[in-house]
Amino acid sequence: MPRIFITAFEPYGGWNENSSWLALIEFTKQLGPNANVTTRLYPVDFDAVTQRLRTDLESDYDFAIHLGQAPGAASIRLESIGLNIGGRSEQRAEEFHRLVEDGPVAYRSALPLAEWSNLLRADGIPATVSYHAGSYLCNATLYLSHFFTEAMNLKTQSAFVHLPLDHSQTLKQDKELPAMSSEMASRALQLVVKQLTKQARVVAQELA
Repeated sequence: MPRIFITAFEPYGGWNENSSWLALIEFTKQLGPNANVTTRLYPVDFDAVTQRLRTDLESDYDFAIHLGQAPGAASIRLESIGLNIGGRSEQRAEEFHRLVEDGPVAYRSALPLAEWSNLLRADGIPATVSYHAGSYLCNATLYLSHFFTEAMNLKTQSAFVHLPLDHSQTLKQDKELPAMSSEMASRALQLVVKQLTKQARVVAQELA
């Protein structure tokens, strides 16, 4: 059984909830007693996430799946590339900063995101592979997860998954926004974890 690490974010801005955390709560309800899954709730803060992510990854998990909220998204977005750049929406592009001064320009997830996308759609869950996780904390988490893994010579393979808003989050909005139930988002996460478990089993058999 692979050791899997899953993170989500706290509410931010004007949102009272974060769909990533709502989905993760729903996901944990379905975990069996033998599940080897560790979860974390991270604050929406660059410095705190950087420190906590590095500490958490020292446990050298097999896989790390980071979840985030994407208001306006109509499908699950499997983020492929994390860039070495960080900034807030209110900042000008020239005010953005490097996440790691001497780090690589970008990292690309080695996990089979296209296969996951096909798997989710076959199960009736809207999903797509995305090649740009933005320039804020979601992108930073994807990039830093790879950077820390490389810097500490760990085996962890990472991916970032953007989730649409939960239906409950759209009720008090002034405009219509696409949404997905936490139950569906949780089912997507269950399918991904099942695939990771299958992948780890195949690798183990090949090494035996």
